[in-house]
Amino acid sequence: MKILFIHQNFPGQFRQIAPALAAAGHEVHALAIANHGAPGVRLHRYTVTPLSGGPGAAGHPWLRDAQAKVLRAQAAMQAMAALDQQGFMPDLVIANPGWGEAYCVKDVWPRTRLLCLMEFFYASQGLDMGFDPEFAPPSLDDSGRLRLKNLVLLEALLSMDAGVAPTQWQFDSLPAHMRGKVEVLFDGLDTDSVAPDASAQVSLASGHTLRAGDPVLTYVARNLEPYRGFHVFMRALPEVLRRCPEAHVLIVGGEEVSYGAPAPGGQTWRRRLMDELRGSLDIARLHFVGRLAYRDYLRVLQVSAVHCYLTYPFVLSWSCIEAMAAGCHVVGSRTGPVEEFIEQGRNGSLVDFFDRSALADALVGGIEQRAGLASLRRRARETAVQRCDFQRVALPGYRGLIDRLVSVKA
Repeated sequence: MKILFIHQNFPGQFRQIAPALAAAGHEVHALAIANHGAPGVRLHRYTVTPLSGGPGAAGHPWLRDAQAKVLRAQAAMQAMAALDQQGFMPDLVIANPGWGEAYCVKDVWPRTRLLCLMEFFYASQGLDMGFDPEFAPPSLDDSGRLRLKNLVLLEALLSMDAGVAPTQWQFDSLPAHMRGKVEVLFDGLDTDSVAPDASAQVSLASGHTLRAGDPVLTYVARNLEPYRGFHVFMRALPEVLRRCPEAHVLIVGGEEVSYGAPAPGGQTWRRRLMDELRGSLDIARLHFVGRLAYRDYLRVLQVSAVHCYLTYPFVLSWSCIEAMAAGCHVVGSRTGPVEEFIEQGRNGSLVDFFDRSALADALVGGIEQRAGLASLRRRARETAVQRCDFQRVALPGYRGLIDRLVSVKA
């Protein structure tokens, strides 16, 4: 079978399934902007040509995001048309439509089956927007701008032959009357590699070496920002460090913006919170390690006594499941994406997202009682393996879905 993956930053969410399908003997290609390959996958790149006039050329500010997606759609369409002219026609396209690239798949290849990864459907109420009262509530203008972000997702729901949502919570974010073609299937995690390691250790530039079993508190986000509760976590730290005088804190993540607004005044959220908490933190025990290579990142999880994962009602981070697979005691926010996987007292701990005092208590308790929480940590790993493992769960699910999909004549 000929399969084409489309993702501007390939492999993205397809980092497991694309090489697995190639290893199974399929002819697998990928179309992307980024120059990141995957084993066994032939990469084709496309280039977006911006409109003259720069980012504001769309005119109305609501259209800026839509314009970026239309430009990707057009560039991807032209790249697909070039492949078609070379005689390549895939049996199946698997795409993340959120970037706009899947918009014209059916125009180039009407008979090709289209499988879309439906990550999240935006809403002006009830999900992430307006969730955090610390920030100004969304205006009607914000709601109108947000609604336009769903344009490419609505087209995907109409034109795709099938879709997958990684979690039930993400599935539930889709319009109820448009869920019929979508099933829940997690991206998949190699839980044989992401596993506890009693011998793990992390050596820091400060000269400290932290080992599995030590009083280590960890926090991970692609970027340190409010969407992942960075501000709540930081404000809980003075109390945690005061009550746990031997604890060290490892914070993994960049200082750009993945979601939401940047910090005011040109600051980063890290700098803003450090300025706010100046004098109340033991800096010698607080370690910002930036972004890490994957193996180094896993060692951080493996030495963790307690891992803090907070999120707005938004797409769940891989790091939450990776922390569970690594045998961490995860203290998570009592928000829908987290509650789907963590049950209070059984395989982790949950606190209200905004309750800084409760968060500090849970983190301190996890550090102080780390030796007695082995069963909780074991059940956290069992949850990750049973529900999210790639070989045991995701790959069989994808194979079954693909077989059903391509067996139906277009």
